[in-house]
Amino acid sequence: MKYVLAIDAGTTGITALLVGADARIHATGYREFPQYFPQPGWVSHDADEIWAATVEATGDVVQRFGTDEIVAVGITNQRETTVVWDRVTSRPIDKAIVWQCRRTAPRTDELRAQGHEPRIRELTGLVADAYFSGTKVEWLLDHNEGARERAERGELAFGTIDSWLVWKLTAPPERSGGVKQPVHATDPSNASRTMLYDIHALDWSDELCELLRVPRAMLPDVRPSSGRFGVSEPSALHGLAVPVSGIAGDQQAALFGQGCYHPGRSKNTYGTGSFLLMNAGAEAPQVREGLLSTVAWTVDGRTDYALEGAIFVTGASLNWLRDGLGLIANFSEAEPLATSVSDADGVYLVPAFTGLGSPYWDPYARGTIVGLTRGTTKAHLVRAAIEAMAHQSQDVMEAMSQTTGSSVTELRVDGGAVRMDLLCQLQADLSGIPVVRPVVQETTALGAAFLAGLAEGVWGSFDALEATWGVDKRFEPKMDDTTRSRARGEWKRAVERSRSWA
Repeated sequence: MKYVLAIDAGTTGITALLVGADARIHATGYREFPQYFPQPGWVSHDADEIWAATVEATGDVVQRFGTDEIVAVGITNQRETTVVWDRVTSRPIDKAIVWQCRRTAPRTDELRAQGHEPRIRELTGLVADAYFSGTKVEWLLDHNEGARERAERGELAFGTIDSWLVWKLTAPPERSGGVKQPVHATDPSNASRTMLYDIHALDWSDELCELLRVPRAMLPDVRPSSGRFGVSEPSALHGLAVPVSGIAGDQQAALFGQGCYHPGRSKNTYGTGSFLLMNAGAEAPQVREGLLSTVAWTVDGRTDYALEGAIFVTGASLNWLRDGLGLIANFSEAEPLATSVSDADGVYLVPAFTGLGSPYWDPYARGTIVGLTRGTTKAHLVRAAIEAMAHQSQDVMEAMSQTTGSSVTELRVDGGAVRMDLLCQLQADLSGIPVVRPVVQETTALGAAFLAGLAEGVWGSFDALEATWGVDKRFEPKMDDTTRSRARGEWKRAVERSRSWA
């Protein structure tokens, strides 16, 4: 059997999975890396620590399985997180700015006030928001001495985490003039999240680079999501010399891994945040305020687009309950505690810790808990956090219905939190549609493996990939319309109390 090594570079850690031609996971490795919060609303990562975690996580897989039958590497990544590094030394000039970070919110306010948002939206499918990479690059160049001049001379490289990993994977141990250079590349799904990429022309936008003062010389090549980016250097990764042949941003990779290859098919990933994507076909959809139009992937000359709702905090609220409040010791306690009560007893938790994403796009919203009484227990708070995941996702589905004129009729789900039957049932109840959990729930890494495997002949077609998708459990809605309507109304009241707080 042929195998693909999938590297899933998430927001809190690196997961490495060995995916066989049977589309099953045969070995895994995982390493967390530190999170840095230098100021309220700011979030940073150390790119070198991300690389070290990648080496260690993949080392677990290689140690258990060996390397002989690995034919490709696929990469998926936290998307908008921004790294700028020196092309000669491969050293980052500063810590990476994470997609959650709000430090450039004043700059995006300025862009909107100057009237630039309609043009940004026209070219990129995005809103002018600190979530995306463009203003993060600008900030790094402005806040590191000499960086802007070095970037203009072509001495610095910018990339999202996929680009950083490809660079490190293909970097020879020692480099000098005339020696092979590392690969500096990304794919359209990641490029489309930078606020610098024209999703219609499928190329970097000179207009937006000028607006955000980002020299084009520091941008990566944009190549198809499935196809050879380069070959890994044996010295970089456990002796592996195999093609890096698939790249996609984590949410597009999950859409691919869920078999959503036809327009209208939708998935929701419940991770640190949640991201609901609908395949929109061969044309970038025109969307209402609050949603995003993005590139899903480019494969064999075919580019698919997606309609997206990006929710900043869902699973991360459980991290906060664990690390910030000490209400649970580990994630496995959350579901039993939440199911120990029949409901949240009127408590609503709006986890707007870094603002609200889709469909509100309010960077100044802040986390809010309403409905507390003397009878409120930690079980009610944990349940309210889980209910918030489903409510926020339903907010996005309602916005999608208003945009497309048709409702999502079935939702495929993945991510760590869908191990909780409670969450899946709550989503079905609050949305009034079936929720389907697949057999393989690591669909983000699976999508990266599929993209790489398509390029290297492990799988021959979209149909062959779709045939590998199987159902673990299907959740049908049980909540009556009156109860659903009341819960949704009270949730929206709670959201309004969180908005424009900072």
